[in-house]
Amino acid sequence: MKKIVLLFSALCFFVSIQAQQAKKEIKQNVNRSASCYYAYPGPTQTTYTAAPAGYKPFYISHYGRHGSRYLIGKNAYTRVSSALQKADELGKLTEKGKEVLAEVNVMIQEAGGRDGELTLLGAQQHQQIAKRMYDNYPGVFAGKTNIDAKSTIVIRCILSMENGLQELIRKNPELQIRHDASYATMYYMNHTDKKLEAQKMSGTTREVYEEFCKKHDKHEHTMKLLFNDNDYWQKEIDATKLSNQLFELASDLQSTELRTKMSLYDIFDEDEVYNHWLCNNAGWYISYGPCTLNGGTQPFNQRFLLKRIIEEADSCIALEHPGATLRYGHDTMVYPLTCLLGLNGKDKPVKDLEDLVDAGFCDYKIVPMAANLQFIFYRKAYGDKDILVKVLDNENEATLPIKSDVAPYYHWKDFKEYYLNKIAGYTE
Repeated sequence: MKKIVLLFSALCFFVSIQAQQAKKEIKQNVNRSASCYYAYPGPTQTTYTAAPAGYKPFYISHYGRHGSRYLIGKNAYTRVSSALQKADELGKLTEKGKEVLAEVNVMIQEAGGRDGELTLLGAQQHQQIAKRMYDNYPGVFAGKTNIDAKSTIVIRCILSMENGLQELIRKNPELQIRHDASYATMYYMNHTDKKLEAQKMSGTTREVYEEFCKKHDKHEHTMKLLFNDNDYWQKEIDATKLSNQLFELASDLQSTELRTKMSLYDIFDEDEVYNHWLCNNAGWYISYGPCTLNGGTQPFNQRFLLKRIIEEADSCIALEHPGATLRYGHDTMVYPLTCLLGLNGKDKPVKDLEDLVDAGFCDYKIVPMAANLQFIFYRKAYGDKDILVKVLDNENEATLPIKSDVAPYYHWKDFKEYYLNKIAGYTE
């Protein structure tokens, strides 16, 4: 009985530690609260687990999100300025409110005509990722090896690809690069399953999520900071919507060249910041994670991408010097693919949205700007049948739900068998 009590106490302590970790990390760096707008921080892992004796990397397969971008939607900025401008004309803004209005107008000028486009920082992120990839695995990129790169047809993804490729060609001018962006590959590069899409927020799921967001709706501090009339913002303004819109602007500011000149995070107190993040984090999990509220099948949206990764890898490992297959797409592919793979336990559903943080579902760690998954293949020699693969999640070693005697390295035959069976077991 004492052992059970001690075990339960230890479990509760672990959960408590996990629950506090995200809050601590966001307090240390408020930019993390930006969820999918978090500017890519680079890998946290500085050294990697040595490969088993005799094994060397020879091929890389990759899927990455585009780099930092401006907000999507032509009114993403103007809807905020319009609300604040109207209040200002009525004499309802505080001095801080007037300051925020001026800052938003500066953001509008910088983002003008660049709806959803890649920022300078976004380009630099992919240059740096490609550089680390090359430096970590120079043998993969040696000589006149082939690099097959594909992007979705979206310009920010194409430019992310081109920035990564430019870095690789600077490192090795002999690389034989083929790059493409076509509707012909969109069925796996940016697939959206209409049936799964319809299930995301259907029925009870939406009710549960809205109730969760209502519980975590914190905006009073912000509204009082911006408006000098409580009756005005309580009766004339949709405070929840405006607060969410302002938080989106604050979140994306870190991706632009204005990040060193201004910040909107100062209009939110610590509690508001964390609760904004909680709601966004829950939305990501419901929409793309193994959430049982909508059937737990959303990750299968990326079954075609995973199957393609496996098929292309099989073709490439048959070559003596295959090089790399690089793919550039979106966060809405990376998150469900991460869960479909079950990286670091992300295939395990969480019953209560309040427990997401405890279970390790932190969107800023899964889909920051330029998020990427790298599959690094190893063998002893050309023709060797025992191929090993290691998965890097945002350039950090990840565990898979597969038995392995050499983890974090996994036998390719086991990898293929496990995931092809998982894909085959999905019923539409």
